[in-house]
Amino acid sequence: MSGDATGTTSHDTEHDPYDQVFVLLGWAWDVALAARAATRYPVTYANVSDIGALGALIRIDAEHAETVDLSRPLLAVPLPDVGTPIVIDGWHRIHKARQTGIAELPVVFLNADDERACRLMGGGVKRRR
Repeated sequence: MSGDATGTTSHDTEHDPYDQVFVLLGWAWDVALAARAATRYPVTYANVSDIGALGALIRIDAEHAETVDLSRPLLAVPLPDVGTPIVIDGWHRIHKARQTGIAELPVVFLNADDERACRLMGGGVKRRR
């Protein structure tokens, strides 16, 4: 459920798929909170090559990736002071799309206010206990 240098998420299929935290290089986001916020946004589509640019930093379980639903939208948030979106839920879907030649995936982009609301640490935010 957490990590340090590489992006990690939990993917226990016994639980809610959004009951997880995404951690990347000292930053962390509450995916469940982001998923609730995502219901207020439209689903759009993004190029897998563009949205998955940080893929080399993400730890992927290839067996799990084979089982994911590519119709479920990715969740992405803008990085503070950069604005570049980062996927906080959906890296296994990105991996599967790449493996199967899918060029676009559905995605929901949250705004900066919702990104901050679901950020647990990083960017000047201390780890919540």
